[in-house]
Amino acid sequence: MTAPISTTSWTYAEEFVGEDDVLRAARERAQEVGVVPIGSGVGAALRFLAAVLDARAAVEIGTGTGVSGLWLLRGMRSDGVLTTVDVEAEHQRLAKKTFTEAGIASNRVRTIPGSALDVLPRLTDGHYDIVFCDGDKREYSAYLKEALRLLRPGGVVCFDNALWHDRVADPAQRDDQTVAIRDLGRAVAENDDLIPVLLPVGDGLLCAKKVWAPEAD
Repeated sequence: MTAPISTTSWTYAEEFVGEDDVLRAARERAQEVGVVPIGSGVGAALRFLAAVLDARAAVEIGTGTGVSGLWLLRGMRSDGVLTTVDVEAEHQRLAKKTFTEAGIASNRVRTIPGSALDVLPRLTDGHYDIVFCDGDKREYSAYLKEALRLLRPGGVVCFDNALWHDRVADPAQRDDQTVAIRDLGRAVAENDDLIPVLLPVGDGLLCAKKVWAPEAD
């Protein structure tokens, strides 16, 4: 069995892909309004996935101040469009500032204020290459259901905080959020229509590819 990774190596991996002044400014705004953005390791993973998928359309649940959205946009096609949902309109205003500072064209970002479970049902079936979920942890299983509808075959869904501060792996932890994330992981792992992976970046990033449907005879 491979020895556990050391804190030093974990930090090295997290910081392997650095962040620029735009992302650092977005993090400062996040701190000011009490938002906890994704870490740089998760951001690098999202950018990588968006690039591998040659993503043209993405959905993000939890806009924050634009940290995760900017990572996604930097991996997407130059004409790719990010649809980002957040209950806080003020957070989305700050995110727009981040995108503007990064030189992202306004027509590449669609911000929709509101509850994810109110907004997602209005989005187009099978249209999206990647769905990133970083909203209410207790709603993660509901987000998965919506994501499977929204994703094209071959698309990828990702969930942040999949390890939830080391609580998910501890069966003694039974609070609502931990149980919801644990149930999500089980549902993803047992779904034959998904190819899953749990990445130990940030606070855990659970990703799953929606398999291609078999061709009709």
